[in-house]
Amino acid sequence: MLAVENISFGYPSAGDLLTDLSFSVAKGDVVCLLGPNGAGKTTLLRCLLGIAAVRTGSIKIRGRKIGSIPARELASDLAYVPQAATTVFPHRVLDMVVMGRTPHVGFTAVPSDEDYAMAEAALSELGIAHLADCLFSRISGGERQLTLIARALTQRAGLLIMDEPTSSLDYGNQVRILRVIDRLAKQGYSIIMTSHFPNHAFLLCNKVLIMKNGKITAIGTPEEIVTDSILSDLYTTKVKIVEIDDGVSKQLKVCVPLLA
Repeated sequence: MLAVENISFGYPSAGDLLTDLSFSVAKGDVVCLLGPNGAGKTTLLRCLLGIAAVRTGSIKIRGRKIGSIPARELASDLAYVPQAATTVFPHRVLDMVVMGRTPHVGFTAVPSDEDYAMAEAALSELGIAHLADCLFSRISGGERQLTLIARALTQRAGLLIMDEPTSSLDYGNQVRILRVIDRLAKQGYSIIMTSHFPNHAFLLCNKVLIMKNGKITAIGTPEEIVTDSILSDLYTTKVKIVEIDDGVSKQLKVCVPLLA
């Protein structure tokens, strides 16, 4: 689905912000990017989206370099889910979601009944069909995040890139979003998500990328990579990985910061 090969990125006045990054994403993968603030996670997402052009190396979607793919066609392969934020424009939730059809609608055309039907189906799939006529600016943070995911689904892209999808959400809404991501992965979507919560890697992901100072310092499964020593070094604070019984059938790993 996606191949990142030895990419570097930087500005002439600032030097390299990303250095020699390589990884791949297959269909159904859920990849978690972990790293402290300033590690380069958002810059990497900008490169994957084609917003920022890499200085060296290549990024390929289905074997094609993203620089050679027209923007409208690229949008059919990948969709971006930003952190939920309010908007000053009085858009209905349904209209926000139907914007995901933009790559498939002609420049002089308007969304068709079929486009709206796809948007309504995405809202129903995420359990927020009742919000269709509500103003996006008036719904809760968790509902806005679900709306943005619905917009990405309406885009009909196989790869979803999510920037801290649970940021600023209460605990219940965080779990709700995580369940949606888990369900999408099981449906065959490939997902790349940044997170400041290592527990997300244990709950959702089959691959973890550890980033620090613009470099990938470790790649592997959560069991291999999310360890006491790696996290303690990454966040410069003592961290302990413990196992708990989920009360059903298996042991779960949990990341716990140590204050003492």
